[in-house]
Amino acid sequence: MNNKILRDLSYGVYIVGSKDKNKNVGCVVNTAVQITSSPVTIAISINHDNYTNKCIKASNIFSISILNEKNDNFLIGTFGFSSSKDTDKYKNVEYEEISGCPVIKNTNGYIVCKVISILETETHTIFVGEAIAMNKYMDENPMTYKYYHEVLKGSSPKKAPTYIENITEEIKGNRWKCTICGYIYEGDTLPDNFICPICGQPREVFVKI
Repeated sequence: MNNKILRDLSYGVYIVGSKDKNKNVGCVVNTAVQITSSPVTIAISINHDNYTNKCIKASNIFSISILNEKNDNFLIGTFGFSSSKDTDKYKNVEYEEISGCPVIKNTNGYIVCKVISILETETHTIFVGEAIAMNKYMDENPMTYKYYHEVLKGSSPKKAPTYIENITEEIKGNRWKCTICGYIYEGDTLPDNFICPICGQPREVFVKI
């Protein structure tokens, strides 16, 4: 089977936030789907091993901040490639709390939901929430999963529901891969002061492929 076709399914890129008692937690997701319009219900999918999964189950609330193409890659690096269990992901991020849940400013906007249903799959939990607050901050092009892969050259963590292993492509010239987030740099040499544009890690974490 040619699993490259899965990249043609339409996804956005979002930051899901929740609460761990008084601590804000969050992660990057690409699966957020509106289920009904009245009331507004939204479904998200989060890996069982993701700390945010546990926190949503405990707090029964989650937010979805909708990223756009002008958002800094720092957001994806911070929320996508570290754990809220031992990292304060909101420390250097502009955010506000709406209905007791953190939402990221300078995005296209947010939806805050209370959990009304939970479905467990083998690897992921699907949370269905009813919207209790929503607002629009900006009117930029929403960031899509395709844009993230093809323009930003980002990759998906293994915990992502759309993670695909070993997609092989024709290699032209030298390529360098970030061992943290999977970003691929193409060029004869990797600059000495190079910083990964996705996760912010230095040159030392890159390996030649």
